[in-house]
Amino acid sequence: MRTDTDSEARITQAARLSNQTVSAFVLEAANAAADRVIARVHHVVMENDQFDDLLSSLDRADDAPALKRVAERGRRFVRR
Repeated sequence: MRTDTDSEARITQAARLSNQTVSAFVLEAANAAADRVIARVHHVVMENDQFDDLLSSLDRADDAPALKRVAERGRRFVRR
């Protein structure tokens, strides 16, 4: 593994103390970090009041004038 001397020594010591090979120790740490990153992307955490506001906002329609203009245009393609 490419690393500086101090990091290599710490990782090797930690692997030895946890009765693992350096490869197994690094793989376990990398998988734990990957799980945290993936969970952070796939889960949104917010206050209950904020979540309730979000849900209620989904039930209120916006005017969306630009979307209305696009919907009123003639179609470019006609299905036959």
